[in-house]
Amino acid sequence: MVEGSGRGPTIYVAGHRGMVGAAICRQLEAAGAGEIVTRTHAELDLLDQTAVERFFAETRPEQVYLAAAKVGGIWANNEYPAEFIYENLMIEANIIRAAHRHGADRLLFLGSSCIYPRMAEQPMREQALLTGTLEATNEPYAIAKIAGIKLCESFNRQYGADFRSVMPTNLYGPGDNFDLEKSHVIPALIRKFDTAKADNAAAVEVWGTGTPRREFLHVDDMAAACVFVMQLDPEAYRKQTEPMLSHINVGVGDDVTIAELARTVGEVVGYTGEIRFDVSKPDGTPRKLLDVSRLKALGWKATIGLREGLRGTYEWFLHNRQALRD
Repeated sequence: MVEGSGRGPTIYVAGHRGMVGAAICRQLEAAGAGEIVTRTHAELDLLDQTAVERFFAETRPEQVYLAAAKVGGIWANNEYPAEFIYENLMIEANIIRAAHRHGADRLLFLGSSCIYPRMAEQPMREQALLTGTLEATNEPYAIAKIAGIKLCESFNRQYGADFRSVMPTNLYGPGDNFDLEKSHVIPALIRKFDTAKADNAAAVEVWGTGTPRREFLHVDDMAAACVFVMQLDPEAYRKQTEPMLSHINVGVGDDVTIAELARTVGEVVGYTGEIRFDVSKPDGTPRKLLDVSRLKALGWKATIGLREGLRGTYEWFLHNRQALRD
């Protein structure tokens, strides 16, 4: 358990060791928001419904940040589709139901921008949900996240709960996963360029054509947005959402091509060699840019620029490189 100031609500952060969960804990601790309750996987298996029910009965958290999830990049989603849909469905179902049964005042579910159709109109508005075919490479994960939104909305509708959902764009920052087989694009590029720089490699290979466009949000901005949405007055939240379309996009409202991203990462790392694109590898969705009008109307916007965020992430990687290798 991590304890805050002792004042304010009891707050359970599920997934506190992950990149997003850790950032939410930092944000809450800095604000002195209340008593923060956490459990490691060894202490609480979120796939075990009985264990989750027991935990909620014992701790009675008043607020719940549901940041726990099985996550990964294109390779991991392709290789482990059964695990991605099953584990995410079980985690969210167990926590959301237990939060309701044991009297949580408020819950925030963290989803993903992959919930939107592969060919959704850009930028993607919340209203695009369930209007088309999902991207095949991460469909199981996306379906699980859509189910999480609908679980929250259904408990709100049937029981009058105050369960909210936020859909982040692509995240990066301190605490990211730098495993080349399982990581997302930014940590993978940082590790590739850092290794190439150390080895004086002539070229770095990047998956795909480099043409897809992606939006990237620093995890500390995401954490700030999560706390902001959680603390919103219920009436303000309802005014910007709909009962069965209640999720809120979280992003920066701008995107770059993968080629532009690769060049920027290379510059931040200090790699001066060639960048080659392996067109035999999948690109994924052509473009993923979120419409963040709802969040801006509520009074929040991102503050960390991409290059600034990449510098900080690379510094974190350098400081923790040995631990990541072990």
